[in-house]
Amino acid sequence: MSTSSHIAVIDDDHEITSLLCDYLGRFGFTAHAASDGAGMDALLATHPIDLLVLDVMLPGRDGLALAREVRNRSRLPIIMLTARSNPYDRVLGLELGADDYMGKPFEPRELVARIQTVLRRTAGDASQPDPASDVVRFDGWELHRQTRFLTSPDGVAVPLSNAEFRLLCTFLSTPRRLFSRDQLMEQARGRSMEAFERSIDLLVSRLRHKLRDDPRDPAMIKTVRGAGYLFNARSVQGQAAWRN
Repeated sequence: MSTSSHIAVIDDDHEITSLLCDYLGRFGFTAHAASDGAGMDALLATHPIDLLVLDVMLPGRDGLALAREVRNRSRLPIIMLTARSNPYDRVLGLELGADDYMGKPFEPRELVARIQTVLRRTAGDASQPDPASDVVRFDGWELHRQTRFLTSPDGVAVPLSNAEFRLLCTFLSTPRRLFSRDQLMEQARGRSMEAFERSIDLLVSRLRHKLRDDPRDPAMIKTVRGAGYLFNARSVQGQAAWRN
């Protein structure tokens, strides 16, 4: 991770953005501030942004909408901020592709630590794979590590969020292994984190939908009551190259 990484802070509280940008500069980051979606778009167009710190409550397009737009076109790391106390807002942000989530108020030093962690993790994700090990094939599907796209048996490209990609990689690394919810949360998020009840279930549901797995009688991602989930693909080829 480079200490000259460019961080975009998107928050309509100008006092917070000013203080936070100054604080990030003390740790070697180049920080840029914007107060809304238009400002964020301008920053992304004019600066080599390495990570977004994105507030949920913004005028016009809110942070969740902006996170969805960014994730639809890039793998840019996102840390979301919110003063909302509803845990499902956090779950939704993560499911939209955010890499981390912090509640307000927060300690600036903790945010710096989380930025450093996410940059280290995503730098590793972005490393160039051996072309021979880039694709895992299972039951007619293909998962491409470099682009993070699924290709369906009928040739349709299916984009994945960061969490969905990590979850599927975890399943593919050891097919037909039973994983507990805590194990899947740690792997899908890339670090240990407190798990809201049912947050991993929501993530599994989203992945099932993208894999066209019938939620009433799933064939690929099996629920083992009281224990967790098991990936039940009939044939997996290329998964050995994905193991750590």
